[in-house]
Amino acid sequence: MLLKNCSILKNNKLIKSDILIKNNRIIKIAKKIENKNNEEEIDIKSNLVIPGLIDVHVHFREPGFIHKETIKTGSMSAAKGGFTTVMTMPNLNPVPHNLENLNVQLDLIKRHSVIRCIPYGSISVDENGEQLSDVENLSKYVFGFSDDGKGIQNNNLMYQAMLLAKKHNKPICAHCEDNSLANKGVINEGVASEKLNLKGINPLAETIQIARDLVLAKATKCHYHVCHVSTKESLELIKEAKKKKINVTCEVTPHHLLSIDQDILNDNGKWKMNPPLRSIQDQKALIKAVKNKLIDIIATDHAPHSKQEKNCSFNDAAFGIIGSEFAFSLLYTKFVKTKVFSLQLLVDLFTKNVAKIFKLPYGVLEENKIADLAVFDLNKSFEIKEDEILSKSKNTPYLNQKVYGVSLLTISNGKIVYLNEKELSV
Repeated sequence: MLLKNCSILKNNKLIKSDILIKNNRIIKIAKKIENKNNEEEIDIKSNLVIPGLIDVHVHFREPGFIHKETIKTGSMSAAKGGFTTVMTMPNLNPVPHNLENLNVQLDLIKRHSVIRCIPYGSISVDENGEQLSDVENLSKYVFGFSDDGKGIQNNNLMYQAMLLAKKHNKPICAHCEDNSLANKGVINEGVASEKLNLKGINPLAETIQIARDLVLAKATKCHYHVCHVSTKESLELIKEAKKKKINVTCEVTPHHLLSIDQDILNDNGKWKMNPPLRSIQDQKALIKAVKNKLIDIIATDHAPHSKQEKNCSFNDAAFGIIGSEFAFSLLYTKFVKTKVFSLQLLVDLFTKNVAKIFKLPYGVLEENKIADLAVFDLNKSFEIKEDEILSKSKNTPYLNQKVYGVSLLTISNGKIVYLNEKELSV
C-alpha cells in the first residue's frame, strides 16, 4: 500500500511525504516514492497523517452488556475516531478476574475487533473490592489491572495488588473514589448540584484516594496510573509525587477539558459521568497541567449506555458518555484551532506519550515500525450527528456541535479499518 501526498507532523511542522506500507510495517517514508511494484495507491490529498491513536480507557461492554455496546461496534467507532489500539476496562459479565473469564473476552476480541484491543484484568474478584483477582496468571494476557468504575476501599487489598503488579511489571490503573465522601452523589458538589437540587460528589473523594495510593505506590514501587484525573487538588498531589520520583502517571478525559459543571443547565442524565464535570477552577488547572506536561496522556473513558439509561434524570441515569469517535476532533477544535495547545502536543497525548509511559511498540510514525496510522482533514468541519455515530450507543452531550478534523482513513497493523468513502477513494 502506497500513501501519496501525506502531510506528516514533525516538531509541530507539516512535512510533505509519501509512505510505503508492506504487510504490517512502514517500509519507507520519503518525499516521493515511485510505485514500482503496482502497489495499492491512495492519494491522501495533503491531509494530516499521524500515528494511530491509543486509548487506554474504553468500555466495550462485551461480554455481558451488549445492549450498550459490542466489541465490534466499539472497535468500529474507535477506528472511525483514528484509534488503532484500545484497552478495554473489566466491568463486564463475567468480570475477567481469572483466566477462564478472561478467555471469554479474548475469544470475542479475536473474532470481532477491527483494531488492536487489549483487555484489563480486574484488581478484585467481581470488582467487589474484597478478594484479589488471580493477578499471577492473568498478567501475561492483560494490559494492566483496574476496578474502573469503583475505587478500591480496602487499603491492604490495594497494597497487595500493587506488590503483585510490580512483580509482573504491570500498571495499576485506578478509578480513585472514596465511597464515604462520594456519598452516593450524582453530580459534582458545587454550583450545579445546588442549583439543580441534586446530591453532590465531594471532590475530595478523588483526592483522598490518590493520596493513599501514592503512599502505597512509593512503598511498592509499582507503576500507578491515575484514571480520569479531574481536580486541582489531585493534580497538586501528583505533581509532588513526581518530584519525589514516585512512579505515577495520569490521564485526563476530553470532557473534563471541554466542559464544567456550570454547563449543566438542567437535570439531564446525558451529562452524568464519573468523575463528574468539575468547577471552572478545576478545568483551568487541568488545561494548565496538559500544557506543562504534568498530565501524561488523554484517554476517552468511552462509556456507552442505552437511551433508556441516559434519557432520564441524574438520579436514575447511568454514569458515562461515549467519546472514541470524535475525541480528537473536539479537542482539535477547542484547543488547537484556538492556539491553546499545539497540534504536536495534542497528537503526542494520544500517541507518543502513551507508548512511552506504558512501553508500547505503537504510537510512532517511523520506518520499520508497525503500520498504525490515522488521517484527518483539519480544514473540513462536520456536525456530530446521532445517525452517523458507529457506536451502538449515542450518549454524548456534544451532539450537533460543529467540529473540525474529519476522519478520513485509519490503518491498523497495516490494514484499512476505516475509510471515509465520501472523501477518499482507494
